Amino acid sequence: MKRIFLVLLILPLQIFAQKEINKQDSIKTANPPTEKIVEINYDESKVSGYILPDLLTCTDGQKILTKKQWISKRRTELLELFTTQVYGRVPETSYEKSIKIVQTDPNAMDGRATLKLVDITITAQQKSLTIRLGLFIPNKATKPVPAFLLICNRAPKNIDFTRKEKSEFWPAEEVIARGYAVAAFDNADVDPDKDDGFINGIHGLLDTKRTPESWGTIAAWAWGASRCLDYLVTDKQIAPDKIAVVGHSRGAKTALWAGALDQRFAMVICNEAGCGGSSLSRRKYGETIFEINRGFPHWFCANYKSYNHKEDALPVDQHELLALIAPRPLYVASAERDRWGDPFGQYLALRESIPAYNLFGSKCDLPPSSPPVNSPVSCENLAYHVRDGVHNLLLKDWDYFMDFADKTLKQKF
Repeated sequence: MKRIFLVLLILPLQIFAQKEINKQDSIKTANPPTEKIVEINYDESKVSGYILPDLLTCTDGQKILTKKQWISKRRTELLELFTTQVYGRVPETSYEKSIKIVQTDPNAMDGRATLKLVDITITAQQKSLTIRLGLFIPNKATKPVPAFLLICNRAPKNIDFTRKEKSEFWPAEEVIARGYAVAAFDNADVDPDKDDGFINGIHGLLDTKRTPESWGTIAAWAWGASRCLDYLVTDKQIAPDKIAVVGHSRGAKTALWAGALDQRFAMVICNEAGCGGSSLSRRKYGETIFEINRGFPHWFCANYKSYNHKEDALPVDQHELLALIAPRPLYVASAERDRWGDPFGQYLALRESIPAYNLFGSKCDLPPSSPPVNSPVSCENLAYHVRDGVHNLLLKDWDYFMDFADKTLKQKF
């Protein structure tokens, strides 16, 4: 009787805890379907045969053999394909940008850091919005330091700049203790995470006439990350060539796209990005293109919806997005129980990006099988881990990221 009581007591708590994580990240959605529903596959034996687009073969059949060919032709070609078919194109609308440091506290974190609050205001078509960037810099630093910029896709309390509330999602104190600066902004400052017809946020400022390849919300958040970077590279206490962009879930999809477009980001950290981020679409394991478009129709450009249930027709796959980060350090992370995000598919995508890195003189290789839980693997500028537990961003993940950054971001790569 006691055992039954404990089960009845614990089960609701477990369900509540998982619902809270899902509510913050919206892993699944209750939006009604517009197309046929296909059962979600969580069985590796049911992953059908698929052929990935060849990373080093151009659309005209040319084989890429050198980094010069990669930079001048294949990389440009892949960026355009991801722009027109997945994330969308940023409009060319002119805008004004102003940057203002609204607060400086040299005694933050009990004197261990200096806090700067920076307002980045964008004005266009007689409208404006402001991105609030929070930045902590270690006071013990004797020279410009590397920095992490987090794209926060959760409630602002997770990046509380007063530090009255602290979250593993953004463990600022621990990052400062490791000798890094740490910054963050709320993605909602740039664009709301809802299907509002693209009338609010930065879309409301810069959009004119929308087309099937107009930018979605992920591309808007990536654009916002670059505006934050505009400030960070000017701060004399920050090493401008050693700034990493970090994201979790939809924020990780954003970090990848930001890093692909803006090569000023010296390192990209992608935590549990899943479909449309770091997992291979053609595996159709966990979340699929149809499911992500059904649940979040505003994230990508309209053209991406033409690949619902048609992953094999997509001219790119996510290993090619990861390859666009080359030769800069790239860390992809998964969680063991985040089957919706396809951890193995994320590892495979990273492994398939290696040929691009090797064009730059790397001799990287990773084993065919993903590593054991909580056992990071790396080769030169590529790293991966699968953490125990569910879809989340934890201090354990940050510790792995900083261990890798110690060997790459802090060094000349």
